[in-house]
Amino acid sequence: MSSDRGTAVAEFSDFAELADSYRRELLAHCYRMLGSYQDAEDLVQETLVRAWRGYPRFDGRSSLRTWLHRIATNVCLTALASADRRILPSGLGGPVDAGHPDLSRLDAAPWLQPAPTAGLLDRPDDPAAIAALRDSTRLALVAAYQVLPARQRAVLLLVEVAAFSPAEVAGILDVSVTAVRSLLQRARLAIASALPDQDRVVAPPDLDTELLRRYLAAFESGDTNALADLLRADVRYEMPPIARWFSGRAAVLDHHERRAFTRPHRALPTSANGYPALAMYTGDDGGSFRAHGIHLVEQAAGSITRIVVFLDPALFPAFGLATTLPGRPASA
Repeated sequence: MSSDRGTAVAEFSDFAELADSYRRELLAHCYRMLGSYQDAEDLVQETLVRAWRGYPRFDGRSSLRTWLHRIATNVCLTALASADRRILPSGLGGPVDAGHPDLSRLDAAPWLQPAPTAGLLDRPDDPAAIAALRDSTRLALVAAYQVLPARQRAVLLLVEVAAFSPAEVAGILDVSVTAVRSLLQRARLAIASALPDQDRVVAPPDLDTELLRRYLAAFESGDTNALADLLRADVRYEMPPIARWFSGRAAVLDHHERRAFTRPHRALPTSANGYPALAMYTGDDGGSFRAHGIHLVEQAAGSITRIVVFLDPALFPAFGLATTLPGRPASA
């Protein structure tokens, strides 16, 4: 009995060492498939458990990476069969005026989630890795993935992001190469029409850390004029789980004057989907600051072009962030 247990432990140790190097890649793949970081974490765990159980039967006819992607993709396809597609507010309709009175939450809707950059990368300080992640996980693109039928989505991600050949993808999905090529062609056409015009051709963003610092300072000081200097004229502002969203500098500034800047805030820098982000905290009556939302900030040519504020304090632990901050001393 003890000998069998020792063998099992040794086998698990060998498998864990081999599979661990693919964990973040699998997590990124599942996140793109599902649009939910929390669900992706659960399915990667399920993938690794299934792979460990099947590892004694792994015959090496494909690489371990291919075999793990096969399991992960099929786990995702099973999950998607009973799940609604995840969305951003801009996927529900056009923008509204900032003075619109109905900014109620729709917590039951399947909202798209951000993903902590560090959770998806083995080397989160590698500029090339961050740029590649940004190109394949920007929010508009992940939202567009969700529009695709599940198998088209899988084929597109396996070929164009994971860089498997059509023949390898045919093996992963147990279909013919002809079927893979057909699914890929349809997916490419659909993704092009699902993306907003401004997102179809995306130049590498000039990530200006000073711009993010100024955004943080404007928010903490409640300075509408400072915020105005940072926003592009056609900036977009979304706040899931609030279904309403704003387009244009004037509407965004009016929203901040009416609502956002009526309370004190503190912020901590972080990163989501390869982009700069801020974890925003709102002051409470006791003087502390409580987790409010993750602000993902996209920029181009020295201006902020899109802000998506994920109003979900439950996201903060995934980013390694506390849900409460102490108040600042009076002299601060």
